[in-house]
Amino acid sequence: MAIRRLRLSDLGGNNMADHSVVTKERFDQGFRYQDYIDQINVNKDRFQRYYDTAIDVVDENDTKDFKDLMNGPGGATRVMVVGEDWCPDVYRGMPLIARIAEVSGMDLRIFPRDSHLDIMNEFLKDGQFQSIPAVVFYTEGHEYLCHWIERPALANKDMAEINNKIETEMAGQDEQTVRRARRDQINGRFPDWQKATVQELKELISKAVNK
Repeated sequence: MAIRRLRLSDLGGNNMADHSVVTKERFDQGFRYQDYIDQINVNKDRFQRYYDTAIDVVDENDTKDFKDLMNGPGGATRVMVVGEDWCPDVYRGMPLIARIAEVSGMDLRIFPRDSHLDIMNEFLKDGQFQSIPAVVFYTEGHEYLCHWIERPALANKDMAEINNKIETEMAGQDEQTVRRARRDQINGRFPDWQKATVQELKELISKAVNK
């Protein structure tokens, strides 16, 4: 989810071509997944629900692929997620990342965005949007490999279709009814979005590791 519109120059921060604020020592200070869940204030049930669905989404072939991408030369052994517990893209997406890390053996660390804006600054979407989750992969030596932001391309396409359909078919209806209809449409397509996320991540990491 994109919340604020800021440019890197407005924040005066780094980009990935400069020295990263995410040192190995800083990475190690991040929350592990269960520790993060234990301390959040909202949406614990949603995080659990989407973690449960992720168990079925990440199959044996995916597990093997992620392990291969982790264990090869310059492999992705560390993954960082920047997010907030109130954000739908985060409570839908972070549990899937947690499951991928669990089955592959990646070291996952989580940083709340709003208390780590210097980290968020390095991974702004299109150089200006504080979109979350931001998912960043590193080697064992903590060299940056690649990052993925917010949601898969399929979700963006589907959400545009859903919004257009709802605006056309539900014009004039109350906001609560419209919101419920949008949520139902999203929930119906979400399993495909999870699968698309897995595929995008495999392709992204593979390209970074094998470049």
